[in-house]
Amino acid sequence: MTIAAERPAASSPLRRRSRDLIELAGAVILGTAVAMAGLRVISAVGWPAFNTSNVTRALTTLGQAVCVLIAVVAVVVYRYRSASGGWRLATSWLGSIAAAGMVTVSLGMPLGATKLYLSGLTSDQQFRTEYLTRLTSSPRLHDMTYLDLPPYYPATWFWFGGRYAHVMGLPGWEAYKPWAIISIAAAAALGTVLWNRMVGVGVGTAIGLAVTVVTLHYASQEPYAAVLILVGVPMLVVTAVALRGGAGSGPRDSGGRLADGPVALRKTGWLSVVAAGLFLGVSATVYTLYTALFAGAAVLMALVYLIQVWLQSRNTAVDDAVRSARRRARMLGVLGRLAAMGLIAIVVALLFWFPYLKARAGSTVSSSGAAEHYLPENGSYLPLPMFQVSLIGLLTLAGLVWVLIRMRQRTIAFAMATTLVGVVILTLASLARTAVGSTLLSFRLEAVTAGILAAAGVFAVVELSRAAVGRFGDIRTAIGVLAAVAAVAVAQQLPSSMSGDITIAYTDTDGAGVRADHRPAGAESYYPQLHRLIREQTGRPATENVVLTADYSFLSVYPYWGFQGLTSHYANPLADFEARAATIERWSQSTTPEEFAEKLRHSPWPPPNVFLFRYSADGYTLRLAKDVYPNDPNIKRYTVTFDPAVFADPAYTVTEVGPFVLVVRHTPPK
Repeated sequence: MTIAAERPAASSPLRRRSRDLIELAGAVILGTAVAMAGLRVISAVGWPAFNTSNVTRALTTLGQAVCVLIAVVAVVVYRYRSASGGWRLATSWLGSIAAAGMVTVSLGMPLGATKLYLSGLTSDQQFRTEYLTRLTSSPRLHDMTYLDLPPYYPATWFWFGGRYAHVMGLPGWEAYKPWAIISIAAAAALGTVLWNRMVGVGVGTAIGLAVTVVTLHYASQEPYAAVLILVGVPMLVVTAVALRGGAGSGPRDSGGRLADGPVALRKTGWLSVVAAGLFLGVSATVYTLYTALFAGAAVLMALVYLIQVWLQSRNTAVDDAVRSARRRARMLGVLGRLAAMGLIAIVVALLFWFPYLKARAGSTVSSSGAAEHYLPENGSYLPLPMFQVSLIGLLTLAGLVWVLIRMRQRTIAFAMATTLVGVVILTLASLARTAVGSTLLSFRLEAVTAGILAAAGVFAVVELSRAAVGRFGDIRTAIGVLAAVAAVAVAQQLPSSMSGDITIAYTDTDGAGVRADHRPAGAESYYPQLHRLIREQTGRPATENVVLTADYSFLSVYPYWGFQGLTSHYANPLADFEARAATIERWSQSTTPEEFAEKLRHSPWPPPNVFLFRYSADGYTLRLAKDVYPNDPNIKRYTVTFDPAVFADPAYTVTEVGPFVLVVRHTPPK
């Protein structure tokens, strides 16, 4: 009897965690399914271009309103049917569907008539698409541009995108848009369910939708950043609970109040520690700047807990030896959990970073630090979205007030407050670093700040609503209607906030040589012909050719290796960008085929066997880039010109294609 009586209690935590896992996995599956189905429906219709018609914008607004309505249904059903059992999971998933649908319609509908994602193949999207194209051609982790180099840019998002493209039978450039939308939608669904697990569907769904809309406003151009924000904001709360030693994965089952402080190591709930460590490790393989913030926030949380233990141990009514032992046990508990979390994160992160770190340790190439040589205007001041005159500004301002008031009482507010302090510290450090010729790219933290404060803003609205009900009676319906209308008002502004990036997706020429707005395509329309000629003249697939070109979108469309990257800011530090640029300039000074062949033979790196120039009256040209930080813009374009006589040799085949000159070298220099 005793054993039988104990079995339910022993299996209860396991069953609870199984339900958690089912709920989280189900949300990811549903979010993915919503995005894939939505994109399939959108692509089945020949929509007019966004930059020439308002049709897609009108349908975007309609879809957003439907998503808000779905969220309202989830909240209402949860409130009135949760007591009947079984409805909590269904309503939680319904809330995640609303968030995933918001992502799908807000991005998929405006981009419905183009195969390109926001900003097309311009600027940063050029190298991001190149990375996805590289990892579509092979699952092996490799630098996006340079042959025989391990990757430096975090690859997880791109690796899974490459696997998606491979499974769907799409070229990397064409898979970028659907993968971006699908991954953000899945993250939005997962983030919403995490909030639902912590605070209930009624509030969690509202938070999930608010954070989703604000993240799309600030970070949709960087899809992997948006993914991290949507999942990272609720995971900050899990981190705070883990460091305190709570038994659960959220504040509701954390094994104590924030005011009680951390517990000794033996009382630790290790599941939350493992979850936080895994998140930090995966984050390090997705976006290093955000990982620095999340890890720094964890250290700040631990520091605050240590101070809390010290202050709580000053009770003179307890024997000194007892107080000292309790204080030591609780402090060691915090430090032990932080160390375990860090160890798990490091092990996971090294799955990606080890090859680069190993190569870096054995390399004599000095790092230029060019990746941090970027200081736009919004990187020269503190990100303060709460003081913008907009509904987002009002929501985030309310969130800031709520965090300041509740940070000593609520675990969620405490986690948000410490992270916001981390944002301020990183931003001030970035501002200070400009004096020594670099930055920390702190302007990219504004999206995280806005996401955190948007979540906090929902908590503020909930508390104000409860106060209003207490003062004016049952006005919950009026409050709910106002909240829904405000959500639609913010969401329907997303196409306007992204209009510039959306327009570029229509005006850029895609990998098939087509402009989605049906206007004459650019020089990129010759890419398919160039690709065919290279294959015919070399007899090799793209992945066995090294191309020297300044038309880097060619490398975004096809997985050729590049001899030189787009700019030093995106180049692998092991590639020695400046030395390669100097080498190209020396090559351009050649006057005979023999002199040029001799210089190629002495190249420190595998020389190109394909050259893709632009034609000019002076010769064959390449337009290269050099770092001119601290100027803004931070790069300067310059042209190097090759003498056509250099290629007047049987070893080369020269073909003029539109504005391009394609030169294929058939025999390697001896």
